[in-house]
Amino acid sequence: MTSALPVGDAYPYLRAASAGIRHHARTLTPRREPVSSSADRVHLDVLHAHLTALHQLLDQLAETSRPPHPAAGRHLATAHSRLFQAAAAVHDAYHLLPAADETPTDTECPPEQLPAGPPVLTICRRHLAAGHVVRRKTTPSDLNTPLHGHTTTCSR
Repeated sequence: MTSALPVGDAYPYLRAASAGIRHHARTLTPRREPVSSSADRVHLDVLHAHLTALHQLLDQLAETSRPPHPAAGRHLATAHSRLFQAAAAVHDAYHLLPAADETPTDTECPPEQLPAGPPVLTICRRHLAAGHVVRRKTTPSDLNTPLHGHTTTCSR
């Protein structure tokens, strides 16, 4: 039996990103001794960047899949909305964590002089850009629909 999906180096960057996420999840898994590192703002900022990049990819896949395969396009559009909900939850968690001491030292630039602005605003800018994209294509009720209770039919 042959697989219809290509094998090998197809989409190597996505495979590398997935491997990186799996590795990071394994390092956070508690072993016998308690893990000393918990989620911090930098951790959530990087995770939010990953989620918004994946959000953008799903948006493009939904757009290109919809005309020839409407059902698949609808499912990808739903995944697109759900991924934005996940990114919104990470963004909210980011702001609930205590800020690290961000006082500049002699060797660092003050955050106000960074080209992207203070580091705390980068996640907000990224989230606003993703929100702009998702709000053009979905309704507020779609974004507020809970994840639970969503039924799908699978025809295998």
